[in-house]
Amino acid sequence: MTSISGDHVKVHFRMDVEEEGWPPASVESLWAVDLGDDSVQLDNTPWFVRGVASGDIIRVEPDEEGVRWAGETVRASEHCTIRLIVLKDGGSAAARRTVLKTFHRLGTTGEGIEQFRMVALDVPPDADLPRIRKLLEHGEGEGWWHWEEGCVTAAWRSTATA
Repeated sequence: MTSISGDHVKVHFRMDVEEEGWPPASVESLWAVDLGDDSVQLDNTPWFVRGVASGDIIRVEPDEEGVRWAGETVRASEHCTIRLIVLKDGGSAAARRTVLKTFHRLGTTGEGIEQFRMVALDVPPDADLPRIRKLLEHGEGEGWWHWEEGCVTAAWRSTATA
């Protein structure tokens, strides 16, 4: 989590599950800080939701039971969400920790989840974007992981090789 101060609440995102069964759920819940006025600021990195990142301000629509459902993004944080499926050493806990430490040195934060051998990275705008992309591409080429862009910015896209 990015440690934003305020009252933390859960925000629920609806997701379309593809024919292959991915993502593995139709709803993902993320921690956020309640900003009042039916908006929240996301305070963790999504595992499966696309198009949002930590720090984004999201409009929420509470239902009759008080569950906060995500609506439109009010303001993007300029953070990126990058997800990896770790292949090295079968995606072991040690391999996931090594991946997290390696990317942390380049300015990211994140966490791993054993069930899917995944690592979700929060990439702030001041992180070393070109080196992060180069490492992602190198690691994929070496067979260490597969990776995807969950939410990216224009600054991230500008690091792509032509």
